[in-house]
Amino acid sequence: MMRRASHWALAFMSLLLWRQSATIEVPNDPKILADLKQPPTITKQSVKDYIVDPRDNIIIECEAKGNPVPTFSWRRNGKFFNTAKDLRVTMRKRSGTLEIGFRNGGRPEDYEGEYQCFATNDHGVAMSNKILLRVSKAPLWPKEVLEPVVVSEGSSLVLPCNPPPGLPPPITFWMSSLMMPIRQDKRVSMGLNGDMYFSNVVAQDAQNDYSCSARFLFTHTIQQKNPFTLKVLTNDPYNDTSYNDSDPYGGRKVAESMPTFLTPSGSESSKMVLRDQQLLLECIAAGLPTPTIKWFKKGGDLPAQKVKFENYNKTMKIVPVSEEDTGEYVCMATNHLGGVRHSIFVQVKAAPYWLDKPTNLVLAPEANGRLVCRANGNPKPSIRWLVNGIPINSSLPDPSRQLMGDTIIFRSVQMGSSAVYQCNASNQHGYLLANAFVSVIDMRPRILGPKNQLIKVIENNRTFLDCPFFGSPIPDLRWFKNGQGSGLDGGHYRAYINGSLEIQRARAQDEGTYTCVASSILGMAENQVRLEVKEPSRIVGAPEHQSAIRGSTARFDCKVKSDPSLAATVTWTKDDKPIHLGWRLRKDEESLTVPNVNEGDEGTYTCTVETEIDRDSASARLTVLEEASLNPSLSSALPPDLPDPPMDLELSDPAARSVRLTWIPGNDHRSPVTEFLVQFVEDRWEPGRWQDLATYPGDLNSVILQLAPFVNYQFRVIAINQVGRSAASRPSPKYQTSSAAPDVVPRGLRGWGSQKDNMEITWEPLLDLEKNGPNLHYAVWWRRKDSDAEWSNVTTTGTKHVVHNTQTYVAYEMKIQARNDLGAGPESNVVIGYSGEDRPTGAPTELRVSKVDSTKANVHWKPVKPESVRGELKEYRLHYWREASHVPALAFSKENKTKGFYTTVAEPSGILSDLVPFSRYKMFMVVANNGYQGPPSNTVEFNTKEGVPDAPSFFRIKRRGLDSIHLEWDKPLEPNGLLIGYQLKYQTANGSREGRPRVETFLPNVTEFTLRLPDRSSRYNFYLSALTQVGAGEVFAEESPFFGNEENFTDATGLVELTDASLVSAVTLTPPPPTPTTISTSPSTLPMSTTIAATTPTTASTTATTSIEADPTTLPSVLVINKNIDKNVLAYIDQVDIATQGWFIGLMCAIALIILILLIVCFIKRSRGGKYPVREKKDLPLDSVDHKDPDGSFEYQNQNKNSSDEDNKPLQGSQTSLEGNVKESDDSLVDYGEGGDGQFNEDGSFIGQYTVKKDKDETEGNESSEATSPVNAIYSLA
Repeated sequence: MMRRASHWALAFMSLLLWRQSATIEVPNDPKILADLKQPPTITKQSVKDYIVDPRDNIIIECEAKGNPVPTFSWRRNGKFFNTAKDLRVTMRKRSGTLEIGFRNGGRPEDYEGEYQCFATNDHGVAMSNKILLRVSKAPLWPKEVLEPVVVSEGSSLVLPCNPPPGLPPPITFWMSSLMMPIRQDKRVSMGLNGDMYFSNVVAQDAQNDYSCSARFLFTHTIQQKNPFTLKVLTNDPYNDTSYNDSDPYGGRKVAESMPTFLTPSGSESSKMVLRDQQLLLECIAAGLPTPTIKWFKKGGDLPAQKVKFENYNKTMKIVPVSEEDTGEYVCMATNHLGGVRHSIFVQVKAAPYWLDKPTNLVLAPEANGRLVCRANGNPKPSIRWLVNGIPINSSLPDPSRQLMGDTIIFRSVQMGSSAVYQCNASNQHGYLLANAFVSVIDMRPRILGPKNQLIKVIENNRTFLDCPFFGSPIPDLRWFKNGQGSGLDGGHYRAYINGSLEIQRARAQDEGTYTCVASSILGMAENQVRLEVKEPSRIVGAPEHQSAIRGSTARFDCKVKSDPSLAATVTWTKDDKPIHLGWRLRKDEESLTVPNVNEGDEGTYTCTVETEIDRDSASARLTVLEEASLNPSLSSALPPDLPDPPMDLELSDPAARSVRLTWIPGNDHRSPVTEFLVQFVEDRWEPGRWQDLATYPGDLNSVILQLAPFVNYQFRVIAINQVGRSAASRPSPKYQTSSAAPDVVPRGLRGWGSQKDNMEITWEPLLDLEKNGPNLHYAVWWRRKDSDAEWSNVTTTGTKHVVHNTQTYVAYEMKIQARNDLGAGPESNVVIGYSGEDRPTGAPTELRVSKVDSTKANVHWKPVKPESVRGELKEYRLHYWREASHVPALAFSKENKTKGFYTTVAEPSGILSDLVPFSRYKMFMVVANNGYQGPPSNTVEFNTKEGVPDAPSFFRIKRRGLDSIHLEWDKPLEPNGLLIGYQLKYQTANGSREGRPRVETFLPNVTEFTLRLPDRSSRYNFYLSALTQVGAGEVFAEESPFFGNEENFTDATGLVELTDASLVSAVTLTPPPPTPTTISTSPSTLPMSTTIAATTPTTASTTATTSIEADPTTLPSVLVINKNIDKNVLAYIDQVDIATQGWFIGLMCAIALIILILLIVCFIKRSRGGKYPVREKKDLPLDSVDHKDPDGSFEYQNQNKNSSDEDNKPLQGSQTSLEGNVKESDDSLVDYGEGGDGQFNEDGSFIGQYTVKKDKDETEGNESSEATSPVNAIYSLA
């Protein structure tokens, strides 16, 4: 006992650990099928219970396929049947079908028995069902002499039929000698056994030709029994004239009697029926007056969806029968004297039926698989496995095969493991037999589609590149473009497992040669698909609506644009019909000309441009007008206006659903009427509201209006031209249409369950104009799908009907019809609806995870049984939450999340992604239908692995001195592991040059760092990331925001904070003046140009814009300054550090030397008493040569009016701006001298007086003022 328990425990564990490999699907490709070796498969066979007509030859069918072509053999009654020895038996070529002929004698009865067919080839043996062959029999009715039947009036009577036993059993019915059927009613009827039952006999039942007939299906013959003669004894003479249905005894006194049962006998009986067959219960009672039969089910209700009462309630039929129909059924017969009951105990048994039928299995060598054979029945069927027609226990052992009850498991199959397996499920009521082969094949990868296919697609359209393939083992398929790069899957590419590659939005750069490569251990195969992306065909100059005078020429333009490589054709149609071009109509490349216009040319002209892959069209209408006015100059002088309303509306030609409306058009006021709009108003549904009925061309004034029945109409007409609509005409006389039956089907018919035991049938009501008559109502029918039950129906005036007491989630067929007092409308098509859903009872089992990494895990589970869903399977819903983080003291959310998986495979699995690394998760799974979710599965706990951390939560430059930068950051919000430190990489970046990168590492508790700058004028790029044991995390990138010579704009307390390291740095400066300044860097994806805009808050201001083209291979550090500039502040941009340039150093040295010389000269002149034309004291009046600006600065004007152009040249070596202008600098002498230039003598002394001649407006226009210069310093000293 312990050994057996251990065996089952090991088997159960093996099922838990079993992972089924994906089976190989063999394509229906002739080349593949020709090379693929497969065991035989039975494709056609005769039925199990085979009854044949003895007048015909006997044909027993057996067809099979396989490679090689199978051979056939037969067994009869369990023994080999040698067909070659029997001359009457032949077997068809390339088939196992037997033909038994009796042309040369022989009896068909000699070949009755049990036959079984076997199809064999090198890879296995398939077998058919056991076919029980029987010959149809139609025996004659036995000769008998029937004595007359004498019965008293009011008594009950049974006339027996007892038909001869035939094969199959005959159909019985009762007829008179005149071949007229015996009238049956509540009193007289035929029972299920063929007997004729009289609940009570009346005098008119006396006849001498009650004959029972039997019809045999195979022989198509009817045999009659000798007729009965019935004599009725009455107390009083019978008078035909006194008979009527309400008093069949003609007023004679006949003794009444309580009901008694003629059949079945006794107070109770039993009945056994098989599942899915029909249950027939019968109760026929005697009594006077004729009893009424009623049926009940003890302990429950009768199944309303599938029960049907026949034979005047004497027979109850339930189709199809299921296990829940088991129970006690009671029939009760009553009349006014009393009643009687009979109980029938019904047992429902079941022949075996499939729960999981085994299917063919195609495997690669070393692959795994399984065959499952599950069946149910009552009693429970036994499962028996065979291999190639031999019991599996008697077959040769196979180490790759393991039998476990109803399942055979295959592990690491080999090439010799191919065979055909039979599963036999049987009980006392029948059996099932299924063949399923296991075919182990190896085949090199093959590409099945056409070679070197060319696909053309319109730009921005979706397209698929197909590459069907096959191989064993299943090859891996990858796509490549132009023979380069890794496999295409992601972005706007999506690769499917069937080999197709989807390009979601084709672009010009997607053109090229795509190669699909299918590879396995046996080799590889490839195919190429050429994709060409074409421009769409468009009509860029569409034709326009025209009005042409009769006899003139009309021209429609149609300019088209299409891809040059595609052949485009332009066609014209008129009113959707092709135009026949000839001597009158002419077409060129861009137009259609209609000369000598007449009334027949009026219509809608459509221009269509079409290529092999797309098309476009545009339409315009041509309106033909009468000849021009006699005085066109006067008419053309007035502008077009709205038309006058139509007049004199008349109704004529009345019909049931139409009437002719005629009107007189008003003046069109120099703009032809293009169309007339007819409106109507009715007084029943929406009185007073005018509604549009139809529009008609502007050349019509008499039209037939199509109307709806049961409406009291009144019409008006509105004229429309290019200016607009006219006023409405005066209303027409009223017109009442007659009523009619509805002619439309109610829309929106649907059935759905609001509760678990009901189904709500709803639909949209007919529109008011669709009712067609009074008293609109709806007839609704419903019945269970796939049943032969009668339709249930209801009539209602609403738009909903609720069907109660339904089973949970059962499919129903429904249809609807609208009706009114005039009749019924058309029936709708049959619509499928479902009764209500209930909470699922089953839970997924064996929930587990595998392949858990830092952010995702594979989830596996066992599915629930379909019937336990109790509704439509919506999804398997996984509930999971983050239970804990392995990072100490980390705050996190335990939010419960869900993810749905829809699958119907036997071994479902899915991928749970977007997990947080280094965390502990819990999860459970439920199955969900549309309204409920079931009980939870087992709860699973798992841990995600450590990952790389997120970027630091912030990274900023907090302080900046002349030679240092202070960096500050904070730990990531999600460390995704245990932090072991931080890594800072930085390098200089001056212009397009980048320096050698340097790396600093810090402990995890260090969050700031001060960097000493070896070169204060250099820019730096910083890259900061956090570290775990897995590696470096997301990088937070920052660029030092200032140049070394930009200290006029900020001080050491300036703050720079980066909010998105990969895109934009937002910088806020606080310069000495209280004017806000914003500096931002543009992302690297922007064009290589920079714009500098400087504005001042003063009224006189301009904006200077400078564009700098950068090297396309390296994005320079771009600084954009947008600032309100004070007159004493200079805005500039510098892309290169000039402080390190040799020419700049030399220039500065020269300027310093000049300043020193000037100071010496100044002191010498002062000591000699020299004077300069400036005021020495503020309170002195100004000289004529002195001019003071409103801001208190002075302008010194050149006294030398004859100065040459040489005096206006810039200094040698001075730096110019990007536009070629002299660059303004703190240290330049540009602002001095006329034109902003100055010159020196060879000894370093100045030429002329150093004044600046600048107009005030010019100064304000330039929006800059003079900086402190060496010359001003000299004057201040003086």
